[in-house]
Amino acid sequence: MFPEIDGALALNALTWGPPGAQPDERKLRHLTQALAEVLAGRRPPQILADRLTERAYQDLVRAGRMIHASRPPFTGSVHMKQPTDGAIEMCALVHCGDRNHVLALRLERHGSQWLCTEFETA
Repeated sequence: MFPEIDGALALNALTWGPPGAQPDERKLRHLTQALAEVLAGRRPPQILADRLTERAYQDLVRAGRMIHASRPPFTGSVHMKQPTDGAIEMCALVHCGDRNHVLALRLERHGSQWLCTEFETA
């Protein structure tokens, strides 16, 4: 039912890196793209299971299709800020054909990885 996950959407771990480092913007964009595709019903939520906290993953599964798109969603540039050490808040414009959406995420440090703890779309 869903296409194989490879190429640009083969997700790499968002590792913490040296103290104060943020994840690579390219990896954040891939995460946002994958989340947009899940919310558009084009990918299964399981592809993000290890990128979200348990609560955020359950929210994703419950959310189902939240982005209605006439074509595959395409995530534009990611805008992020670090409100506190160990947390990143970011948003991106998701191009979906006739109507665009905004996707916002909060990521927090969990051990050596960044995990999405919350997401919203409008």
